Amino acid sequence: MSATEVIFLLFAAVAIGSALLAMTSRQLVHSALWLVVTLGAVAGCFVLLTAEFVAWVQVLVYVGSVVVLVIFALMLTRQQSTISAEVTSNRWTAAVLGLVASVGLGATVVSGFHGERIEGRRIGTAESIGDALFNDWVLPFEILSGVLLAALVGAIVISRAGADR
Repeated sequence: MSATEVIFLLFAAVAIGSALLAMTSRQLVHSALWLVVTLGAVAGCFVLLTAEFVAWVQVLVYVGSVVVLVIFALMLTRQQSTISAEVTSNRWTAAVLGLVASVGLGATVVSGFHGERIEGRRIGTAESIGDALFNDWVLPFEILSGVLLAALVGAIVISRAGADR
């Protein structure tokens, strides 16, 4: 086992452990902070897989934007200590469903890529992603941008309708 594989396994262990802490923490702010650790560890895994562009997007979009937005929303609503997973009493059902989904996903990945090695062009670089995005996936990319634009307009309309009440 090489040093890269050991570091990858360490990042994966940190990601799994912090994800479990994010799910089981009683404070939503703590859960959001553990999510930052999880996403950072996943970004580290991407770096070790030579997918630097995906790692930077992971850090900039998810850690830099989404999680910070969640933390600000929690701080501004001032309800961070009253809401927990125990309120809904679906904790064990969610845990079982998460475990079943994880085992199913793992079995799918293992059966699909068992013994396979990815050869050929480097994946995860800005050049390869841009090439695939604007040559092979241009129509789904444009459809996705239309859907995101519609969601943005819908969110603005809903927020303005709430302000008039």
